[in-house]
Amino acid sequence: MVKTILRMILKPLSFIPAILMMYLIFNFSAQDGTTSGNLSYKVSEIIIETANEAFELNWTEQEQSYYIDRIHYPVRKLAHMTEYFLLAVSVSFPLYVYRVRGIWLLLLAGTICVGFACLDEYHQSFVAGRSPSKRDVMIDSIGIAIGVILVQIVCFIGRVTVFRPLAKKKKRA
Repeated sequence: MVKTILRMILKPLSFIPAILMMYLIFNFSAQDGTTSGNLSYKVSEIIIETANEAFELNWTEQEQSYYIDRIHYPVRKLAHMTEYFLLAVSVSFPLYVYRVRGIWLLLLAGTICVGFACLDEYHQSFVAGRSPSKRDVMIDSIGIAIGVILVQIVCFIGRVTVFRPLAKKKKRA
């Protein structure tokens, strides 16, 4: 009885990480072009400075600046992919809890996440210095596909290994 009530309360709360992730993505998209570019530039700077120190490359300031400029675009796109990977994971786990599995999980979670990516790009058309991009939706979709497939693999392995003994104990009782 108590377990049933707890499940009824906790299952809908499993969508909170997805809602928080959507909020985070929306906030990043609400940044003007300069702010967004500066943020990813700082991340690129940190990556190059860390690599320079970790591998003792002894690059000059000019060389570091060159490499920062070289990786800036890939860092921006990797950030897109990572955001939507995390969104896909946070959408897929609750759906899995609600017994959406297999191709239906891929279709439903994928539709929700890609739909959000399209709306996010549309939202960017209203932000100064930003514009919508079909390429970004495609990059987001790669992160989404990886996230949903990873959730399916992890949950399947969990069902087969970790939770299999629990199912056998229930049948005996």
